[in-house]
Amino acid sequence: MSNFKKKKSFEDNLDNDPFALVERAAEILWERSNLAIEKGETSRISDEAVVKIMTAAVKLYSAKTDGEARTFRPLLGHYDEIVSPTEALTAVTEVLRSLQLGPMEFGLWSRRRPEDYFHTEFKENEIKTEFDSDK
Repeated sequence: MSNFKKKKSFEDNLDNDPFALVERAAEILWERSNLAIEKGETSRISDEAVVKIMTAAVKLYSAKTDGEARTFRPLLGHYDEIVSPTEALTAVTEVLRSLQLGPMEFGLWSRRRPEDYFHTEFKENEIKTEFDSDK
């Protein structure tokens, strides 16, 4: 018998934890997306891939916050050091437009008052990024 351990396959990981791959994929997506942005090579990532990522993120965030009756900060960073207001509003506007919704529907649907959200204490050090090492 060989001393080499058999490398775990994707299927083996699914047997133990079918969602562990999402954790790893999130790390890879974060790293590679930033690389594409930094190098100005976002055109190498298809629109369809971005749509799948965005759709999965929106559905997962909604399922976690609604299903677990809690909220958590949906973006990395403490304010706008990672995602700018322009980037956020561009994405949110297009999500609303894709559902044929506008600012009026958004205002009517909004379920949390800003003072409830911004006074929520989120765990520091929950998510580490390369931006945190500068502080």
